[in-house]
Amino acid sequence: MTTLGGGCFWCLEAVFQNLKGVMKVESGYAGGPAPNPTYEQVCSGRTGHAEVVQVTFDPAVISYYDLLEVFFAIHDPTTLNRQGGDMGTQYRSAIFSHTPDQQVTAEKVIKDLEAAQLWNGTIVTEVTPLKEFYRAEAYHQNYYRSNPMQPYCLAVIAPKVAKFRRHRLAGLLK
Repeated sequence: MTTLGGGCFWCLEAVFQNLKGVMKVESGYAGGPAPNPTYEQVCSGRTGHAEVVQVTFDPAVISYYDLLEVFFAIHDPTTLNRQGGDMGTQYRSAIFSHTPDQQVTAEKVIKDLEAAQLWNGTIVTEVTPLKEFYRAEAYHQNYYRSNPMQPYCLAVIAPKVAKFRRHRLAGLLK
């Protein structure tokens, strides 16, 4: 299992749900001190939480390293507290490691990507141990699949999913 924040959790969920070896994706909140935050509280930017997805995966099918490569391919890790039009600490780029090995792997992926110079800026993704994951409200789960014609889905999520389908890692899709 891994917990990742890279902007709107609906966008991340839409891609990760379609990867081979991913068994479950839950949208939620992590990284802040307030217990049991609501969506409205997190959106205020005052709880310290990031919108995240918690991804349950089979490492025999997809490696943690590959999951992180997908994560970095579907958001901009060089923008501090922002993804597209979404601004605030709740949209920060973050990897919440579940184990010390995940922490080491995340740091290695970042080092490898920095060396590849894929972006003009420096990667600002925070890598910290997961303290607590809070599952988002039910209406946030499977959002894109349940609401494909919603304007945000059409304007933001669908193009992001389509872009990933053309990415070199698209072979990881189901």
